Amino acid sequence: MGTVYVIQEDAFIAKVDERLCVKFEKQTLIDLPLIKIKGVVIMGRASISPAAISELINQKIPLTFLTLNGKYIARLEPEMTKNIFLRSAQWKAAGETSQAIHLTKAFVRGKLKNYRYALLKTQRSYQDIDMSAGLSQLATSIASLETATNINSIRGCEGAGSAAYFSCFDKFIRVEGFSFHNRNRRPPVDEVNSLLV
Repeated sequence: MGTVYVIQEDAFIAKVDERLCVKFEKQTLIDLPLIKIKGVVIMGRASISPAAISELINQKIPLTFLTLNGKYIARLEPEMTKNIFLRSAQWKAAGETSQAIHLTKAFVRGKLKNYRYALLKTQRSYQDIDMSAGLSQLATSIASLETATNINSIRGCEGAGSAAYFSCFDKFIRVEGFSFHNRNRRPPVDEVNSLLV
């Protein structure tokens, strides 16, 4: 399922068997198996039983406390894995190593191929749209990616591919009153960028 957010003031969170149960004034608001929960966030003045806290920690489910407005208060996190060999391999793979370059290329290749697929699908669905310029630029970015030898050049390929994709993005929009000019965020300055993740 994912993260459970408890925003009801004065709610009570308890463990019942292998389930997390949230109640307010004798009414059950949430009743979920713990196995489906990846995290619990309590916003405001809800209470949680010690048994629920203990079970969350045992199941390696983090518990976060925020104010009602979303300001961070505290977090209970289960202990990290003690697999020193895994941690060592992760640190060795960081930076400009051949492993890091290989993985970075794979991530960026997947992203650019997904962009290419979206453009091809749109072009097939709407015969009046010409995506050839964006597709050509994406093909160039994917080809350049294969010869990239460091992280910065891989980032350059990703940037060029993203620019090619977003240069066609306005053609995707088939709703009156919506248009896309350029990608912006933090904060987004128009409706379309607000909808993009």
